[in-house]
Amino acid sequence: MTWPGILITALAVISIALGFAHVERGSPIIGIINRWLRWILFSLAIAFIVQEAGWSTRPFWSIALIAFLTWFLLETVYNWIAINALSHSEVPLFPRFSKNEEGDEWPAQARYLKVREWLRSEGFRKQESIKTVLFEQMELRSSIYENDTKTIRLQVLFIPQRKTNLSACYVFSSAGAADRRIVTDNVFIPFGGFYPEAWNILRRPLVRSPKSLLKLHQRRIEQSPDSVIPWDQDLDPLEDLNDQQRVLEKINTDLGFLTPRYMHEEHGKITSAGRYRVWKEIWLLNYLGIPVNPKA
Repeated sequence: MTWPGILITALAVISIALGFAHVERGSPIIGIINRWLRWILFSLAIAFIVQEAGWSTRPFWSIALIAFLTWFLLETVYNWIAINALSHSEVPLFPRFSKNEEGDEWPAQARYLKVREWLRSEGFRKQESIKTVLFEQMELRSSIYENDTKTIRLQVLFIPQRKTNLSACYVFSSAGAADRRIVTDNVFIPFGGFYPEAWNILRRPLVRSPKSLLKLHQRRIEQSPDSVIPWDQDLDPLEDLNDQQRVLEKINTDLGFLTPRYMHEEHGKITSAGRYRVWKEIWLLNYLGIPVNPKA
């Protein structure tokens, strides 16, 4: 077997192994590595097939480069089709949550049980178990916690993965005067939209440890010029979360990310500029692990 064939075979084996690991762990870092690996593998495999079949006299690496760019084009077309389908679907972009009467929904996996015990040791107490229906047979479940001083609120989101696995995302937030908020999260779902000017948002999708994310959030609180105040205990966390969703929907409509509701049926929910931002964030998250700038 020639060296390109050996390299392609080795990369294919590694990619398959990483695919299994990604399904099991739900790690964005593993996913990023495997996406780059599949891209390179596709390019080398196409170049190898073309040369072995005698379809071109171009150099191997020249064919591989053309295949590399072809992958970019094909995935771009696929992502645009998916974004357009989402825009015209019934899936809510800013869903409203309701109480989860079934109780806590922590996955029965050792790493998540350790996280729950760690939260208790840090003084976080559960306030609500909530859920929202994205579409038929697809629920997004979540739990809301607060620390002892009521200055840090945590929303734990359980994102469904393939093979019924769940991946947890953590959103730490603190309130300030004049509707100011400090938010630190590791959500890896593409958003592409905008946040209110008064919200100080930091997204770190590759930081999977809630302990590291909490330390980062606490450091941001210490460095912030705005004082943090306890969360309003008269305002139910579920009600506050749904108010946030309404604020986000309004500001994203005002800033041109979403179309007005009366235009949804004809033009879809997301504007052309908004679709570009979503496409851009998909690429940034999938291949670099960073989100787009959430400010206007």
